[in-house]
Amino acid sequence: MAPSDPLRLLAPDSLRRAFDDDRDADTFLLRLERYGPELIESLGAVYGEAATEALLPELLEVLLHAYHTRPADLKRLDEARLLRPDWLQQPEMIGYVAYADRFAGTLKGVQARVPYLEGLGVKYLHLMPLLKPRAGENDGGYAVADYRAVREDLGSMDDLSALAADLRRRGISLVLDLVLNHVAQEHEWAHKARAGDPIHRDYFHLFPDRTVPDAYERTLPEIFPDFAPGNFTWNEEARSWVWTTFNAYQWDLNWANPAVLREFVDIILHLANRGVEVFRLDAIAFLWKRPGTDCQNQPEVHHLTRAMRACARIAAPAVAFKAEAIVAPGDLIHYLGTGGHHGRVSDMAYHNSLMVQLWSSLASRDTRLFEAALRAFPPKPTNTTWGMYVRCHDDIGWAISDLDAARVGLSGPAHRHFLSDFYSGEFPGTFARGLVFQHNPQTGDRRISGSAASLAGLEAALAAGDPRQIDLAVRRLLLLHAVTLGFGGVPLLYMGDELALLNDHDFAATPEHAPDNRWVHRPRMDWARAEAVAADASTPHGRVNAGLRRQIAARQGLAHLHASIESRPVPSPDPCVLLLRRDHPLGTFVGVYNFSEHTIHLPASALREHLGEHALDHLAGSAFTFGHAPVVLDPYRALWLTQAP
Repeated sequence: MAPSDPLRLLAPDSLRRAFDDDRDADTFLLRLERYGPELIESLGAVYGEAATEALLPELLEVLLHAYHTRPADLKRLDEARLLRPDWLQQPEMIGYVAYADRFAGTLKGVQARVPYLEGLGVKYLHLMPLLKPRAGENDGGYAVADYRAVREDLGSMDDLSALAADLRRRGISLVLDLVLNHVAQEHEWAHKARAGDPIHRDYFHLFPDRTVPDAYERTLPEIFPDFAPGNFTWNEEARSWVWTTFNAYQWDLNWANPAVLREFVDIILHLANRGVEVFRLDAIAFLWKRPGTDCQNQPEVHHLTRAMRACARIAAPAVAFKAEAIVAPGDLIHYLGTGGHHGRVSDMAYHNSLMVQLWSSLASRDTRLFEAALRAFPPKPTNTTWGMYVRCHDDIGWAISDLDAARVGLSGPAHRHFLSDFYSGEFPGTFARGLVFQHNPQTGDRRISGSAASLAGLEAALAAGDPRQIDLAVRRLLLLHAVTLGFGGVPLLYMGDELALLNDHDFAATPEHAPDNRWVHRPRMDWARAEAVAADASTPHGRVNAGLRRQIAARQGLAHLHASIESRPVPSPDPCVLLLRRDHPLGTFVGVYNFSEHTIHLPASALREHLGEHALDHLAGSAFTFGHAPVVLDPYRALWLTQAP
């Protein structure tokens, strides 16, 4: 739908009466003028003209309420962000990801530990799911029973607001998960649907028999084939088959119903007024259901996200969206925006492929697949950013395309099989200690659980007491962090990785965790170790911590790492070495990364052609002159080079 005057549907003149202050009215109406057409266009594309005209007055009521009740300090932040729209792209942005309870017990406990985060250089704190989940098994908190309440063991919504305010004063943005695809079966909407309320039954996908579900199942993958096979669950109380992509207790929402969008706009703005600055849009790829497809990455998903973003820009423009879309690169780029959506969907997305290629190159000691995969990546909009990580709370799925593998002479299935063997500890000579997660015999898919330190060899090396292997494991970890910190988006440190925490093999002692071995890499924060590494940087854990802090300090002072610039691979004369170039107005940056335990003699010409005769390494603070002698790269050495003045 594209009316000749889209703003007529929003009646901006009559809206002025909703304000007591002319300046407030001007601010709101200017934003409405800017983002209203985008909102109307995307709503029309999804719901049609008639439904959009009916929905708009309801959305305006939500936006006005959120704007009027937004705290003054957050309104000031809105204006600051509008003046600095690249705030998420700054090199100073260092992310930290943690479960609140495993980090510090409660939200008040997290607040008491904020100085630790400040000392690490953190500017972006993602607290894993903390909105009230269902009791018992809840998919790590992703089965939300109430979006307006906090887990009772963590505290209250007032505690969340107090934490957000404290973080904000210190220049740290609070990031929370917003589960969009589904709610817990205990959610109020699902209760009403089971009770027969026709309004709320339309919030979900409910079917009286297997006819429609069976038709969908022909093209749907299984997300958790081990413990949640299939995509539909019979519910006796509702007398229906319910769409349950992830688990039987997680009911997929019907986003074809405009009321669901209205509900989530209200939820987003409510949480934004509590101080949430970034929303991780969980399972966003699954929102739209279309027969004959895998029901992922459908075009309506991007219109829905654009519509929600437009609403946030009107009422709370300090807010940013991060897409949790773990999909192929060709699909991923749409979550940042292409064509008419260019730069108008999510502000940030996970660069899952980067993480996968880090571990792939570490196992193979070969970066040619890494280079090929990055070369095939579509360019992102310059106003968006990547979220890069070495590890996260989730398993590692070997998202390596057969096409990328073939480009470098590999078999995709064989290489994925090798990586699963290597990181589960089955491959001869492997240094890794991981666990197989969700083996699917039909596809051969075997994902991997494990902490970064254990996957990089520190667990095995410490158990063997081998100083050489311990040293190599430390070097591997610092190499991985150097790539993510030097790539140019927002590097996301997973809690405990700064201390090189190992696998928690006691995870199964907690009954609700026992069926899910991803808890092996979700240990509790070791505060005793944090104090120990601060006092003694010579231990393996201390070396990782000290090295990572040096990398963070170097990054935060290096303008070349602004995320509007993309890293792109350039040809490397040695398959063990990855070269990433960034062309910044201040000059060229080249990241040099040796993915092997061997000393590499890299021809100086490979760097001279990008940097000229002289360069400075910002990691070690050393100067290079590229003459006839090769550049010597120690095992797992990383260089961040810029042209010397």
